[in-house]
Amino acid sequence: MSFEQQLIAWRRELHQFPELSLQEVATTARIRDWLQTAGLPILPFALKTGVVTEVGKGEKVIALRADIDALPIEEAANVAFRSQNAGVMHACGHDVHTSVMLGAALLLKAREAELPGRVRILFQPAEESFGGAKTLIRAGALEGVSAIFGMHNEPGLPVGAFATRGGAFYANVDRFVLRVHGKGAHAARPHEGKDAILLASQLVSILQSVASREVNTLDSVVLSVTRIQGGNTWNVLPENVELEGTLRTHSTDVQQQVKTRVSEIAAGFASAFNAQIDVIWHAGPTALVNTPEWAEFATTVADEAGYQTAKADLHMGGEDFAVYLQQTPGAFVSIGSASEYGLHHPAFNPDEKLIAPAAHYFAALAEKALHNI
Repeated sequence: MSFEQQLIAWRRELHQFPELSLQEVATTARIRDWLQTAGLPILPFALKTGVVTEVGKGEKVIALRADIDALPIEEAANVAFRSQNAGVMHACGHDVHTSVMLGAALLLKAREAELPGRVRILFQPAEESFGGAKTLIRAGALEGVSAIFGMHNEPGLPVGAFATRGGAFYANVDRFVLRVHGKGAHAARPHEGKDAILLASQLVSILQSVASREVNTLDSVVLSVTRIQGGNTWNVLPENVELEGTLRTHSTDVQQQVKTRVSEIAAGFASAFNAQIDVIWHAGPTALVNTPEWAEFATTVADEAGYQTAKADLHMGGEDFAVYLQQTPGAFVSIGSASEYGLHHPAFNPDEKLIAPAAHYFAALAEKALHNI
């Protein structure tokens, strides 16, 4: 079996048996087995799921990171290696990322004697729940690391394309819940109640004006209501309606401005309708901010590897690699995966031709980075 075939075989096995965040027990066992079979050590970090290995010797340390968890999505992709776990799918390509970094580990192991330091490779759990990076950091996986690199496949780019940018890249992610408390009534006698559905509907509309009319058009912001829940029958005005959604920003000032206005608008609507609206915020990952020098370095290495490189657009998705970059310099990059369907879609199907070249790229990036620290 060739190097490329081995990586694809590993990816397909991971794809067939996906596991949700913090449940990646079998995934962890597979990765450990593949690494140990290749002669790579498992570092003794206290992790329930996830694996860390290391190649080389010396004081200098560069880190590479892959994520290993899947999503609660029923697969619709027409592939022979479809998910065997009902309702769970690698719809974000973490199986691809893992295979890439496994390949990089093998390539670095073959050059271990020539490495001017150590490359630590993190196979991180729970990226989708935004907790895995903190777990690895608490375990000590970043200790001594001078720079860290990671990737995400980008379905909108062709295979062979590469993009990154210095500074802000991925967004701050906030989840919000608005609980509208009115007064229930018979649908034929709405004047006897306080219509929570009417209030919630108007609230959805006015919230869209925050991003479109109150934030500088040059600033990136998305405010989306993604769930409305209320009522259980056709002839009763419900007592309560719940709205849920997300705020995405790159600037912390804009983030706070929007959060303040959402709370002010909710309070104003509650007063006008003589109702109550509770606003609850749940913080996700902060904005991912690449170190400009390492983003430029990563692009230079990609050029040398034959990628078609470009400056990435700002990304409104969230990525907990941001947590590593808050403590350690480094860069996160996009590598084209040419899927007809996008990330988190049940028919997402990245082109596996990206895997082996990306493995070679990250092995080269790590080795060259060791020479530059």
